[in-house]
Amino acid sequence: MANQLENYALGQWTKGSSEGQMLYNAITGEEIATASSAGLDFGAMMDYARTVGGPKLRKMTFQERGLMLKKLALYLMERKEEFYAVSWATGATRSDSWVDIEGGIGNLFANASLRRQFGDQPFYVEGETHKISKNGTFLGTHILTPKRGVAIHINAFNFPVWGMLEKIAVNFLAGVPAIVKPAAITSFLTEAVVRAIIESNILPEGALQLITGSANGILDNVESEDVVTFTGSAWTGQMLKAHPRITSEGVPFNLEADSLNACVLGEDVKVGSPEFDIFIKEVTREMTTKAGQKCTAVRRALVPTHLVEDVQIALGQRLATTTIGDPNVEGVRMGALAGAAQVKEVRDKVEELAKSQEIVFGDLDNFEVKGADKNKGSFISPILFLNNDPFNKTDVHNIEAFGPVSTIIPYNGTAEAVELVRMGKGSLVCSIVTADNDIATEFVLNAGSLHGRIVILDAECIKESTGHGSPLPLLVHGGPGRAGGGEEMGGKRGVLHYMQRTAIQGSPNKLTAVTQQYQYGADYIEEDKHPFAKHFEEVKVGDTLITAKHTIQQSDINAFAALSGDNFYAHVDATSLEGTIFERNVAHGYYLLSKAAGLFVLAKKGPVLLNYGLDECRFVKPVYPGSTIGVRFTCKEKIDQEKKDENDIAKGIVRWLVDIYDETGETVGIATILTMVKKLNQD
Repeated sequence: MANQLENYALGQWTKGSSEGQMLYNAITGEEIATASSAGLDFGAMMDYARTVGGPKLRKMTFQERGLMLKKLALYLMERKEEFYAVSWATGATRSDSWVDIEGGIGNLFANASLRRQFGDQPFYVEGETHKISKNGTFLGTHILTPKRGVAIHINAFNFPVWGMLEKIAVNFLAGVPAIVKPAAITSFLTEAVVRAIIESNILPEGALQLITGSANGILDNVESEDVVTFTGSAWTGQMLKAHPRITSEGVPFNLEADSLNACVLGEDVKVGSPEFDIFIKEVTREMTTKAGQKCTAVRRALVPTHLVEDVQIALGQRLATTTIGDPNVEGVRMGALAGAAQVKEVRDKVEELAKSQEIVFGDLDNFEVKGADKNKGSFISPILFLNNDPFNKTDVHNIEAFGPVSTIIPYNGTAEAVELVRMGKGSLVCSIVTADNDIATEFVLNAGSLHGRIVILDAECIKESTGHGSPLPLLVHGGPGRAGGGEEMGGKRGVLHYMQRTAIQGSPNKLTAVTQQYQYGADYIEEDKHPFAKHFEEVKVGDTLITAKHTIQQSDINAFAALSGDNFYAHVDATSLEGTIFERNVAHGYYLLSKAAGLFVLAKKGPVLLNYGLDECRFVKPVYPGSTIGVRFTCKEKIDQEKKDENDIAKGIVRWLVDIYDETGETVGIATILTMVKKLNQD
């Protein structure tokens, strides 16, 4: 009897009540497990996530959630060899598994680092505050709070680890729990990773649940604050997106569908050039990595007409060196498709495409497999087509064989290349290989509207490039039209998909209280103790120092010019001011900022460890000799920091509003500076 996979629901591992779907080893064809979700109460699982996992995650600050992701990433990295051993049965080579396993863990690390772009609160204050009344007593800004629902992730079979981790990293950072539904065919690998996650006890209870079998009916239970993501075929995604509950509840639905991605060889490229070699290697890699089972794989290779024969020969020669077989056997470069059903589907699509274009490399039946039985495993040969009339033979722009299959397409001129790639009606990614800046610019600006990502490859970047097919955590992954119209990852952008943006309006004091960020015009907290004499725990948002004043002299301006080397005419040459906005020599903005620091800094040693930098700075009114300036120095926000190790100093970052004003009380310069401040508690 094959092992039965378990689901993780309502805080415990549980088997389905029926035998379920049989899963097979993609290399050997042997039965390895069954997957069933029969008996699971999806509604109860979603309520459990909302009422148990959600409140715990929402109480955590962004800094705490980020550190949770970092801890989880480190834990999984220590267990990675266990996952590699399981991944082999999906048909993946070691390098294929690296993308899936360590690439997925890398998403956890990347999102953990994103915490630094957020404050030290469970919510996020976005953008500037708007003064919407004459005297500044009524303000408006935007705040984002975690949705009080659950993220339901319905994932594809091709990346059973990456597909899960790249999604949950984002919703966890936002403060939202998740239910993961991997494609059953490779769910045994997802289950292995989730087991490790649950065993780590790093996530709060209720944050993550897993369905290894069918999830039919789960959308019947979605509510307005839930988020549904789907990765897979466009047809299935569109069917799910049209579910009555999705539309009636207004549930956000992120659809990422397979697309007919293109790689374009620039018309400037010559045979033997670095860019020609880059193109051949890139197309070959995209055809054979994961046996072509990538939503970002190159399905259409666009080539200038005069280079078609050269490209066909070069690609054929390189593909011929690709050894197919058991990934555990030395020398094997391409493994198997995920299962027999995928082999049949790819064969059917290849035969359909062959009606309108010619196979120039590969054979569906005659190919060698190393270290395995090709009749038992799910193997297939790379197939390269040539389409000699792509504007009339249009199957290539509409039919996708989700395997090691690509088509050479000739074009004449960059404008025609743009027209051809756009015939795919929306793609996740497109790449162009060119050394010419003008060609790159023309292509990107005209092809961009139908692509989620465009990669420009040349000899300058190729050594460090992640290549055509690699989505990155800090960049958006998704595409318009056929690709689904969704967006995943994208750094901070992705996190905000799981939060509700709300415009809030009120007085400066009320907005300061709500946002925990000092809003200009709110009351100051003035105390005898200098702010720089306070440890991190003692500093309060709104703590303010009203400094002594200083009258600017021309000698100050001249001395700063001599010290800094900034002898711009407006500061030192009164004879050159005709036709300018200045009445006479004006003080340097950076002198004002430097003098402000001299006014607010506490000279003696205290809890302030260092000046951490400058976030923003504006000089809004000219200051002339004879003007008197002072500073309103106010704690704007506090951000906790973790200790790097046991010997590190416990500390936090304090953001200070530096409001420089003149004798009329008007602001002449405004900036935000950051200081690193020691904590009282060093444990």
